[in-house]
Amino acid sequence: MQRTYEVMFIVRPDMPEEEIEKLVSTLESQVSGSGGTFKNVERMGKRRLAYVVRKFYEGIYVLLTVEGGGEAIRELERRLRVTEPVIKFITVRVDEEQKRMAKIKALRDAKRKPAPQPAAETGTEPAPATA
Repeated sequence: MQRTYEVMFIVRPDMPEEEIEKLVSTLESQVSGSGGTFKNVERMGKRRLAYVVRKFYEGIYVLLTVEGGGEAIRELERRLRVTEPVIKFITVRVDEEQKRMAKIKALRDAKRKPAPQPAAETGTEPAPATA
């Protein structure tokens, strides 16, 4: 069953951009080999961490949107766990949330009243009032 996941990981702040590209392409090929697909890759840049992680105060954030089964995600997480430059990662399943938000939007649209239509002009002007 294909489900949608968001995987965010933080890499060391001193990692060059080429190395990050190489890591993302390796992860992408691994996911596609497991029957999944990458929907989106968002590089969020260098940010300050909320607390010190492995003696780092900053990290480069990368957000992946992946569609695939549980095996593909398990393998992706395993690779992130053993990759040395990756400081932290988290995986969140978002397909249920997307369904819930679509349902709420549909209910809102159904409740929304249509805009009033302007009255059609008849072409006759009202008679001027005489005093």
